[in-house]
Amino acid sequence: MQRLDLRHPGMPDLQFVLMVSALCTSDLESLNAPSSVRDTVFNRCWALLHQEAVPIKKKDRVLDLRLGDEVLLEALVSVIRQTFEEHGFSELIWEHPPSEPSRESTPEVQPLVERIQELYPPPDDDVEPPSAFSPSS
Repeated sequence: MQRLDLRHPGMPDLQFVLMVSALCTSDLESLNAPSSVRDTVFNRCWALLHQEAVPIKKKDRVLDLRLGDEVLLEALVSVIRQTFEEHGFSELIWEHPPSEPSRESTPEVQPLVERIQELYPPPDDDVEPPSAFSPSS
């Protein structure tokens, strides 16, 4: 069971926004937030980034944060938390094992991927990693 505490996610804001965006646009049936709430969260985030209407096609429902700044990132985090709280959610819960990426990163994103891998190196195989999605004590 995966858990993401919306107030204290235990990850940087950018990772939090990307994670929640991915969960909101996923087809995970086990996610505790209904699709109507997920759509509301995504649509509000989209409105902060774009003037055009929210895409209908699922493959186009991706938040491009490359041109954003710290103020925009803070606004996205606030909108995510506020929207879920309006609907009575303080955490997201789902059942889905972590999986390998389904495709290679684009050349534009590769420097960010490498930087994240330096900041958060993979754990040793012998050590049980703490869950990044559980509330911290």
